Amino acid sequence: MAEAWNATVRPGDTVYHLGDFALSRDAAAIERAFRRLNGRKILIVGNHDRRGRRLPWAEQHEGIREISVEGRHLVLCHYPLRSWARAFRGSLHLFGHTHGRLPGTTQSCDVGVDVWGYRPVSLSAVIDAMALSDTRPEELRTA
Repeated sequence: MAEAWNATVRPGDTVYHLGDFALSRDAAAIERAFRRLNGRKILIVGNHDRRGRRLPWAEQHEGIREISVEGRHLVLCHYPLRSWARAFRGSLHLFGHTHGRLPGTTQSCDVGVDVWGYRPVSLSAVIDAMALSDTRPEELRTA
């Protein structure tokens, strides 16, 4: 997976990892793998990140993190949300946790590596995937 990561991420890129970085019990192996990965790495903490929190992340965030990238408002969380801030204004929600078992919508997407060929995914690829969905977020559906 490190090779796939580094083929996708340049050293100056910023990567938001939406939790559950590593499940290994070998802390030294996790740290060696982490240090081999390109980019500035930011963790949105997941439910299996006890060991991963000790790594030298550029930043770590609990719960929900809102950011703006390329003019898009993003709501990042390890867990999928049914409703999120600014959804009515086109805000996008990116999540992990479900390993591809929960389909996305026109404004939400599972960005876990097991959904994307075991490599990080670019925002443009995520937006392209959302454009293929015909499912609107629940909050935006009319009765």
